[in-house]
Amino acid sequence: MQDLTIATSSGDAAIEGKELPEVDREVLEATLEYIRPALQADGGDLVLTGVEDGVVSLEMVGACGGCPLSLMTVKAGIERILKDRVPGVVAVDAS
Repeated sequence: MQDLTIATSSGDAAIEGKELPEVDREVLEATLEYIRPALQADGGDLVLTGVEDGVVSLEMVGACGGCPLSLMTVKAGIERILKDRVPGVVAVDAS
């Protein structure tokens, strides 16, 4: 077993000496479906583009794709929800 040190881009404390659980894709997809209606209500949406080492990559599309506040939505909203509900998620990157 390898020791890991991970610091997230949101400034959370590093996870030292612990192996992170693998991200459960079914739980991740279900959680994204929970988030999606709020984005769609404003004319946007999100697309899951990948998961690697606990980092979830999303593409913001529709109105969210060009919105200057989408980064704040991702970090303050989507990342917080995913970290709370999906074991193994340490950060969210969006384009």
